[in-house]
Amino acid sequence: MFSKWQWLLVQFSRALWVRATAFAILAVATSLLAIIGQRWLPPDIPVSIGAEAVDTILNVLASSMLAVTTFSLSVMVSAYSAATTNVTPRATRLLMQDTTTQNVLATFIGSFLFSLVGLVALSTGAYGEGGRVILFLVTLVVIVIIVVTILRWIEHLSRLGRVGETTDRVEQATCAAIIQRAANPALGGKPFSPDQPIPDQALPVYPTLVGYIQHVDVEALAQWAEQNDAEIYLTALPGGFVHPARPVAWLIGATDDDASSVREHFTVDDERSFDQDPRFGLVVLSEIASRALSPAVNDPGTAIDVIGRAVRVLHHWHTQRGEADDTVRWPRIRVPLLDEREFFDDLFNPIARDGAALLEVQIRLQKAFEVLASYGGSFRASARLHARLALARAEQALALERDRAELRELARWMEQD
Repeated sequence: MFSKWQWLLVQFSRALWVRATAFAILAVATSLLAIIGQRWLPPDIPVSIGAEAVDTILNVLASSMLAVTTFSLSVMVSAYSAATTNVTPRATRLLMQDTTTQNVLATFIGSFLFSLVGLVALSTGAYGEGGRVILFLVTLVVIVIIVVTILRWIEHLSRLGRVGETTDRVEQATCAAIIQRAANPALGGKPFSPDQPIPDQALPVYPTLVGYIQHVDVEALAQWAEQNDAEIYLTALPGGFVHPARPVAWLIGATDDDASSVREHFTVDDERSFDQDPRFGLVVLSEIASRALSPAVNDPGTAIDVIGRAVRVLHHWHTQRGEADDTVRWPRIRVPLLDEREFFDDLFNPIARDGAALLEVQIRLQKAFEVLASYGGSFRASARLHARLALARAEQALALERDRAELRELARWMEQD
């Protein structure tokens, strides 16, 4: 689990401009270091590189890198637009955080600035004979880096923004959140049911913003509770929509003045985040399938692919929950557990509704429910419920009795004990 500041640092590092700025600073520093480095170059080394030779190479790099950077930016924007149109707008954030794209653009921008600063320094006579040698050698290294980066970029462009690639990114982000939460379902605190009544003496903590909780620093809350001999009941977790009329936590053994200290450990923003919110990933996967099933797209194959991915994601939850460490590290924090029934609601209700008239989608749904029911527990009850709902929707939407009979025969697994 990340603290609030660690989490904010991770979010900051994912921004495109951060990496581009770092590469740009490195490029400028590299160009200027050749001026300083020439002082330590042995005087007896033969030097035969003129300023014009280095100037020509840097001119080529500067002009070409500017064009390549502009082209790459247009390709990136087109990929974001394609993902928004063909997949879902919620998946665009994952594309914007793609490290390969960020490294490529940062390399191109850094190479351009390296060439530009080198040309300016050459024109002012800042480089001596030794400095031109160092600049020439560094330029060769930059050229190699550019060639490797362009080859990686060509391969990456073949997949950037495609439906399958974007869906895969959503699945990976969802699996990461699912595995993290399944391994630590109560976030280190004591679990309690949302239906459990809050003690009468508890004081509410209201947020000052309207939005979604993106992060909760449970460790910091536990330290505060220990220092103040208090207990905290969390009523809102990452992904929850909050507003000033809904408490995010309840305090026992504290005063009204303590609410502000507790409130600052909740991060609220306009949008949900994949990191601590497993259900958001499930919702996005369902949106991808629903968009594919719309009449404008008419791509049941993508919906079937999403159903398979949904089974894999829930399989991770099932296996990790069996190996979860339920050790209570912070006994003063009470944390509500995620409701596994809501996983099925998030994933399968939209797919069953939008694909009710497609036999191939309904067949895949029934097979998926049969697999999930075999895990037992709440999965079995939820899978049976949603299998019945999907069958009922299909009974009304399918035109042919033969299709309905085939689906009923496939759904007979629900009659088994």
